[in-house]
Amino acid sequence: MGERKVLNKYYPPSFDPKKIPRIRKPKNQQKNVRYMLPFCIRCNTCGNYISRGTKFNSRVEEVINETYLGLKTHRFYFKCTKCCAELILKTDLQNSDYVVESGATRTYDQHRDEKQAEESGDAMSSLEKRSLVSKREIEVMAALDEMKSMKSRRMSVNVDSMLEALSRRDDEEKAKEEDAVLIKSIRFGKQRRIAEEATDEKKRRMEAIDEKKPQTKRLACGIQTSCVRIITSKKKATSSMGLASLCHNYGSDEED
Repeated sequence: MGERKVLNKYYPPSFDPKKIPRIRKPKNQQKNVRYMLPFCIRCNTCGNYISRGTKFNSRVEEVINETYLGLKTHRFYFKCTKCCAELILKTDLQNSDYVVESGATRTYDQHRDEKQAEESGDAMSSLEKRSLVSKREIEVMAALDEMKSMKSRRMSVNVDSMLEALSRRDDEEKAKEEDAVLIKSIRFGKQRRIAEEATDEKKRRMEAIDEKKPQTKRLACGIQTSCVRIITSKKKATSSMGLASLCHNYGSDEED
């Protein structure tokens, strides 16, 4: 127990590491690893369902003479959680998936079926995907060309040219402001003239109305005076006729 915590060990001067024999491990040597189930499976011996994500203490080994693009394939050994039957899985690098070799069967996997359906779909869907990919590539290339052109423009710009462009911009802004002021002044003059003309027209209309009003009053006064004269003349005529009748009657009474 005392040697368990020793950090520095004694090596004698006659120690030669070359004389130590090397341990040759077999190619398919198994290692104990903690493994998580990548999909749902069903045990063939007891019919137990094991869900995806279940962790196991498994043994892993390299498959001899079986590679894909220089990558080695591995085989996993683990036991069923209910009957302790041995189940074996193997990596499938070509399809980026796992394969059940023995002891269990793979259940329905929605994601896998959808992926297979997409891969083995009709020609129209594949054509649409290719068109979308080509469209994105064209947009990316156009954006890259625009960035390159912008970079080249910025590289070609000098301080003097920038100052000249700024001075030109200031002159253009000043000219625009002067034009705007001139346009505003012209508009105000027109508005004043229009307002003056409108006031003159109003005055003329009022004068015409005022001129018409006294004529109507005069006509009304003349009509009234003529009516009064006719009435008075009628009254005078009736009064004279009455007096004549009275005188005539008076003379007749005296004769009687």
